[in-house]
Amino acid sequence: MKKETLFALKADCFMAKKSKSKDSKIFVLDTSVILYNHSAFTCFEDNDVALPISVLEELDTFKKGNDTKNFEAREFIRTLDEYGLGNNFSDWIPLTGKNKGKFKVVREDAVSRELDACKIFGDNKPDHRILNAAIALQTEFADRHVVLVSKDINLRIKAKSLGVEAEDFETGKIRNISDLYTGKTEISDVDPALIDKIYKDGGCSPKELIGKEVPIPNHYYLIRNQKSSVLGRFNAETHLIERVERRDAYGIKARNAEQVFAIDALLNPEIKLVTLQGVAGTGKTLLALAAAIEQRRNFHQIYLARPIVPLSNKDIGYLPGDIKSKLNPYMEPLFDNLKFIQSQYGETEKEGKKVNELLENEKLVIQPLAYIRGRSLSNVFFIVDESQNLTPHEVKTIITRAGENTKIVFTGDIFQIDTPYLDTQSNGLSYLIDRIHTHHLHAHITLERGERSELANLANEFL
Repeated sequence: MKKETLFALKADCFMAKKSKSKDSKIFVLDTSVILYNHSAFTCFEDNDVALPISVLEELDTFKKGNDTKNFEAREFIRTLDEYGLGNNFSDWIPLTGKNKGKFKVVREDAVSRELDACKIFGDNKPDHRILNAAIALQTEFADRHVVLVSKDINLRIKAKSLGVEAEDFETGKIRNISDLYTGKTEISDVDPALIDKIYKDGGCSPKELIGKEVPIPNHYYLIRNQKSSVLGRFNAETHLIERVERRDAYGIKARNAEQVFAIDALLNPEIKLVTLQGVAGTGKTLLALAAAIEQRRNFHQIYLARPIVPLSNKDIGYLPGDIKSKLNPYMEPLFDNLKFIQSQYGETEKEGKKVNELLENEKLVIQPLAYIRGRSLSNVFFIVDESQNLTPHEVKTIITRAGENTKIVFTGDIFQIDTPYLDTQSNGLSYLIDRIHTHHLHAHITLERGERSELANLANEFL
């Protein structure tokens, strides 16, 4: 996959708002922002950025480890060290780049006792010392807007209760999640003659069906009238909406039109990046894994990975046993999908045995996502499960590892996020879908219809 042709996912920063006054604002960053994006402090246009010294103290506790937050902490510390060459962090240091503001590290002790957050909320903890830094800057720069930026909702609430302006870090955040691209359109009351033409010729021009010349590449269509229907996908190379035929993937049969679309994208060698979004039971991971095994001869390896989100925010080191035992609870859902694929065949059939052979020969590798960091992924079918728990920066990092003949599939449910500083608008899966859906190397499908069981559908609909 060529990075220059795929990547519209630049590390751009569109968060900072223009100042309402002649003077620029001062944005105070807390630790959660740095752990979300280590280059966040460069994302505020010509405004100034202040970093409370307590943030440095907290980052010191995050610098060791293999998790993404550890990587972000280390990268930020290295960047800060470069800015420190010949400079004093207690002074305003110009940020590198055109039309950028200045940066400094601020202490929290120069604050009025009447507005001492540690005194008001109790406990001398980092969050409250960060609030004190913002209050101190308000006092020192009374003629400027001082804004606390945090991914921590509760800290923003505390700030506002003390009269400190506070907002979320907006870079990578989707403005309106209800408008997120779904990848498909249903067109009803279509002329029967047009449906017949699509069946006969294998497709039709976009203008015949939707009245415009160039739809979004790899956009899918459910075309129907009261008597018949046909499925289609816009091919950007032929400039036709081509008929999509129902296909199976290693014994897994599509149960609805959405799954037909998903299998078509997963099996299409011209589509290098696929995103599947949907609630539990819609078949996202199962379809991706079945399609990967179906195409096993086209790739050197199949990687199936997912981010590790520790329970109760505790590191997996708290779990008993060796590393394999610690990771098994997190990887078990992936093995469940493999078992279901095997169940489509008899115990003696070679297709069922092939899955075990792939695992034993490490042609199919199931690993935590942290183990993939730093690798170059060439000739690989790479499935990233639960990708709603990734940041936009993590998603970009994964895709930039792609080498020749690599296909990457991101699956997840943006409404089921397990990490504290991500939401439906700021997670990496939403960001990826929103930013790259117009590229011809990408296809996306939102799966809405659950197929796991009637009981699972009941939970999704009513609970």
